Amino acid sequence: MTEPTTTEKAAAEHPEGRPPGMPPAPQDMRELLALERIEVDLFRGIGHEGAPQRVFGGHVAAQAVMAAGKTVESAHRIHSCHAYFLRPGDPSIPLVYTVDRTRDGRTFSTRRVVALQHGKAVFHLAASFQEDEDGPVHQVPTLDVPDPDQLPSAEDWLERTRGTDAGRSFARWYEHHWKRYPVDIRFVGEPPAVAGYHPDSVPHQQLWFRAQTPLGDEPLLQAAAFTFTSDLFLLGTILLGNRGEFSRRQLFVTSLDHAIWFHEPFRADEWFFYDQRSPRAGRGRGFTRGEVFNRSGTLVASVAQEGLLRVLPETR
Repeated sequence: MTEPTTTEKAAAEHPEGRPPGMPPAPQDMRELLALERIEVDLFRGIGHEGAPQRVFGGHVAAQAVMAAGKTVESAHRIHSCHAYFLRPGDPSIPLVYTVDRTRDGRTFSTRRVVALQHGKAVFHLAASFQEDEDGPVHQVPTLDVPDPDQLPSAEDWLERTRGTDAGRSFARWYEHHWKRYPVDIRFVGEPPAVAGYHPDSVPHQQLWFRAQTPLGDEPLLQAAAFTFTSDLFLLGTILLGNRGEFSRRQLFVTSLDHAIWFHEPFRADEWFFYDQRSPRAGRGRGFTRGEVFNRSGTLVASVAQEGLLRVLPETR
């Protein structure tokens, strides 16, 4: 029989949350993404708990982007990254990131990053960086959506749904998901924990994001902060296409891979609009993609993700 991992032991001993004595994760994005350089091309960072007893995948991806970016010339900016989540991360111990300098060219630099815990790889990232060049420009039409200042906050949704089944679901979801992350969020329409109660919900949601605190002018930190937020709520979009089957007590849900293409530099500490759609789910997996616009309407990034949607035995 395989010996339980540290994460599995912690989950069994403390099913309701973080083990006693584990320090809370910082609520400043800069602290979450900070890395300690412990050797050439070797970095260490804290883990941020996402789902109970697991490191949030967007946090690992964002730290990996930071690690990769610290080994390239400043003139080369990240234009794409492709990540695979291999094992659940343990939030009680740091993550160690090793960077392989795969290629350095005149215009492009390529890096491979592996995140390690307990002597095993928990995450892989391939990232490509490019020096700015001129070229043809076009984009999809700008979306016509309400301004974030016109949309309700999380506190507004708590008050609007108070005393209802959807409200109780939203309150739990807010405590265990929304509240964990140092970001401001405004949903166009209902949040997924509320929309998921409708039998005619569709796998599409729109929302505004920004980091809660200013991040400064470093392009790498802004890109990494967006990488952190880009992983939020994508899997919830998939679940909205399953006749309102949003409850995570019925499904084991986790990210398998995640990809980002950065089209234009932009700031993650200023409002950006995230349009998320899931065109397909099946065979225990779901696929979703997102388009990201700045407040001026420029398409600044595209995102794609596939997740595992495993029906738990007691709900089959």
